[in-house]
Amino acid sequence: MTHDIHIIGGGLAGSEAAWQLAQAGHKVKLSEMRGSGHMTPAHHTDSLAELVCSNSFRSDDAERNAVGLLHREMRDLGSLILTQGDVHKVPAGSALAVDRDGFSAGVTAALEAHPNISIVRERVDQLPAEGLTIVATGPLTAPGLAESIGSATGKEALAFFDAIAPIVHFESIDFTTAWYQSRWNKIGPGGSGKDYINCPMSKDEYLAFHAGLLAGEKTEFREWENVPYFEGCMPIEVMAERGVDTLRYGPMKGVGLDDPRTGRWPHAVVQLRQDNASGTLWNMVGFQTKLKYAAQVELFRTIPGLEKAEFARLGGLHRNTFIKSPELLDPTLRLKARPNIRFAGQITGCEGYVESAAIGLLAGRFAAAELAGRTLAPPPRETALGALLAHITGEAEVETYQPMNVNFGLFPPIEGRSKKADRKLMYTSRARAAFSGWLPA
Repeated sequence: MTHDIHIIGGGLAGSEAAWQLAQAGHKVKLSEMRGSGHMTPAHHTDSLAELVCSNSFRSDDAERNAVGLLHREMRDLGSLILTQGDVHKVPAGSALAVDRDGFSAGVTAALEAHPNISIVRERVDQLPAEGLTIVATGPLTAPGLAESIGSATGKEALAFFDAIAPIVHFESIDFTTAWYQSRWNKIGPGGSGKDYINCPMSKDEYLAFHAGLLAGEKTEFREWENVPYFEGCMPIEVMAERGVDTLRYGPMKGVGLDDPRTGRWPHAVVQLRQDNASGTLWNMVGFQTKLKYAAQVELFRTIPGLEKAEFARLGGLHRNTFIKSPELLDPTLRLKARPNIRFAGQITGCEGYVESAAIGLLAGRFAAAELAGRTLAPPPRETALGALLAHITGEAEVETYQPMNVNFGLFPPIEGRSKKADRKLMYTSRARAAFSGWLPA
């Protein structure tokens, strides 16, 4: 099949971009190196849109949460990623979490079955000299292509390490100590108020655990002495170094969780969230780590309820590379120096599954309009899509540019004073009105 556009990378962004273009009637060549004999340090399969970290797309509340609003806008635009996310969702309170294997299989099957998409398992080491191209190779871009991108941009790519949380086999959790409960018993769509497993810690247990984090053997960095970790994916031991109570006000906070043995909130708590549809795997929420494997097993089995834990996956690190998008890309994600090339996904400096897919969606729609001889204006700044895009393509400070999740801080401010809850509704109501006025036919 001859193609109208070449997409490099079959992750969340590349898959979404391919779907949008194909649905618009354009022929797409989608190149993915996994399945060709090449693999990344973080992936385990050759499935498209494989989830390598959490299985959560975060809050699905479109009224009071920025990422929930982004979900809604993407659904309105026919997002493949959100469609398959909805098909393969698992209970997670008010969040949208998915069965990771079912989700990736669903995305792969949809793309393989589309008559306008040709999937080629190959590693691409050079940016194409001509022809419309979308680069969506993500945080683990192969060295050859990364060098080619560097040559085209005249800038060195930025890099940091992203940490992966462990996954525990359900049957190895001790429920004489652990219990089911969502924080404040909050019930989300499809949830029960009991969507998390909680493992409580007394003060002494927590202090011993904190000391173990500080003392545990960690992965050594030889080439990266100063690691600029992304705040939203901070290893727990790095958080522990910031103070003895940092974790208690972060991923290990016990507020809103009633230990059935005492009727009180625990001093600290470790939460686990369902990771697959059958409920056999549960991930340790917020427990990204750079501890070595043996140290992880030894320390995590000191957590009450996890004394006999069996791990389906231990934590780890992977390299994350992104470009200085505010300086290098135009408002439709084209590389200013090579306008036949667009970038999408995490390589642009967005952070998170949904954000990556959202930028892939926009790249696909911008390219589809260009192929049709039309101009598609960027979504309004008041929308979640528009706020995220604006941050990537010019609103952020170039010199301090860092990966960013969508959040209300990226939106144009709302004038006047109001309560926090009311303010969130004002942001989302304004966004919906602006989105309706922009929504393409």
